Amino acid sequence: MLYDDQFLDRLAAGLRQTLPLWNTSEDAEIKLLTVSENATYRVTGANAGQDMIVRVHRPDYHSADEILSELAWIDALCRDGVVATPRPIQGNNGRLLQSFSDDRTVRYAVAFEFMSGREPDAESELVKWYGELGEINAQLHAHSRRWQRPAGFVRKVWDFDRILGSRAYWGDWRDALGLTPDGKVILEQAHRLLGRQTAAYGHGSDRFGLVHCDMRTANLLIDGDRLGVIDFDDCGISWFAYDFAAAISFMEHEPFIPDLMAAWLAGYRRISDFGNEHEAALPMFVLLRRMQLTAWIASHAETPTAQSMGPAYTDGTVMLAERYLARA
Repeated sequence: MLYDDQFLDRLAAGLRQTLPLWNTSEDAEIKLLTVSENATYRVTGANAGQDMIVRVHRPDYHSADEILSELAWIDALCRDGVVATPRPIQGNNGRLLQSFSDDRTVRYAVAFEFMSGREPDAESELVKWYGELGEINAQLHAHSRRWQRPAGFVRKVWDFDRILGSRAYWGDWRDALGLTPDGKVILEQAHRLLGRQTAAYGHGSDRFGLVHCDMRTANLLIDGDRLGVIDFDDCGISWFAYDFAAAISFMEHEPFIPDLMAAWLAGYRRISDFGNEHEAALPMFVLLRRMQLTAWIASHAETPTAQSMGPAYTDGTVMLAERYLARA
């Protein structure tokens, strides 16, 4: 249980001491927004009167070089007008990446401009917005292919081994909450099949590169006609098609997913080609992501998202895997 109340108190205290680096008073109002991989805060009245969002990084996850590489891509995307996303805020020490001690170890923190908006409503408007999201994904992927990465650029590789295999970043799906012996047999079969299928699909430059990797609804902000994208914390080297699977995180079992897939594909193809081979691979990546998130829930059990999903999410994963195996 990393993010217990005592840990969050230490983070808030360390963050307050760091606020002057962004020309903000230590007395500014700090509100905890989310706890997931990281702890994210809204600072009111910061940075010359403008609110800002500060992300305090989970310990022992991303290195300083990895975080700076993420920020370099965000800067390039903003500069090139590819996507609406908040810019990182440089401190008065000239740095984008700040750090502070919580009395035990060093924590990294990044401030971002505040972006207005709301999460899309899953009940009524996802099909519309996922069509636009497909366009955004196509633009991001095109930028990823042509962008000259700066020297020292490093981000995590999200291949099969790091998603579900022996080096999985988010833990072992076998530790899933409430997993039964029968369910484990089904997921073992799906694990082996996905390993073979992803290997056959391959890692060519036409299908594997720098992607956002987490464009789920919680990371989308609607304001009028604008669809903003936030949280590039998980961006890394993976399959381009995996971006769709990530976009339907935690709702892969919903009956409207085929409609979202059709809208996303139509939007993507308005910008760029997305061949039949890649379309056929989307269900594979959906199950791969679902099993990864099942492991994440077990390894991040203290987070509100994991607590809201619980063992029922594991049961749904087994059901989806069973259907997938039947079709395969």
